[in-house]
Amino acid sequence: MTTDTDVIEKKKVVDSIPKEPSKYKVIVFNDDHTSVEFVIAMLMTVFNYSQDDALKLTLQIHNANSAVAGIYSYEVAEQKVVEATEMARGHGFPLILKAEAE
Repeated sequence: MTTDTDVIEKKKVVDSIPKEPSKYKVIVFNDDHTSVEFVIAMLMTVFNYSQDDALKLTLQIHNANSAVAGIYSYEVAEQKVVEATEMARGHGFPLILKAEAE
């Protein structure tokens, strides 16, 4: 006896909604050598903070030993770290920044 069988193709369902790229926080670490004035200027220049907000964040960095300067896509976070680090080294400061997954 012969039977006909239907072939059913399984199709993989692909999500049509693209995923948000991962976000990275840029952390600024306190040290005993970098001046408060420089950190304020760096935050204003690289991270576009107002003078008042830069002062508040600088005090937070000083009191807590680190603080998040911003949250960005990976590429932007890495660029901010490079720009701020180059600015610090250009002024003779050992300021450390790090991009870390959120």
